[in-house]
Amino acid sequence: MAKKSKKQNQSGGTPATVALTAAGTSFTVHAYEHDPAHPSYGEEAAEAMGVSPERVFKTLVAEVDGELTVAVVPVSGSLDLKALASAVSGKRAAMADPAAAERTTGYVRGGISPLGQRKKLRTVLDASAEKHETICVSAGRRGLEIELAPSDLTKLTDAVLAPIGRA
Repeated sequence: MAKKSKKQNQSGGTPATVALTAAGTSFTVHAYEHDPAHPSYGEEAAEAMGVSPERVFKTLVAEVDGELTVAVVPVSGSLDLKALASAVSGKRAAMADPAAAERTTGYVRGGISPLGQRKKLRTVLDASAEKHETICVSAGRRGLEIELAPSDLTKLTDAVLAPIGRA
């Protein structure tokens, strides 16, 4: 994977790519033309990049016992809210209000990245990520993805690995 230089990120980067560069993490940026009419941001990204949907992960923001929590799961499936709550020793989980998710992360829906968020939230990465050498997550805007090693994502977000995705 190519490592983006600091200069490139400062001129057109997102908070996610800037955070990766600052950490010295290897990553690749994939840009594609976003179609606002596409029914699924994640599936659109997988199709546009020619990558298996099992390797492209969506970033969802949920509320677990009143605390915003980030869930990163494959776009080929869905989030198991009960499993998410269990992964962070919580009792009840529900999807967060989209406006609260956008305000807290600093990103817009469909472009929320698990990296470079305005306020660092606890994060859970689906355990299936470990099956892949690299995975793709949002780079912080629609039409832009970051490819990186799951171990790097886990380290940079202090993520818990748990089976939170449903096929």
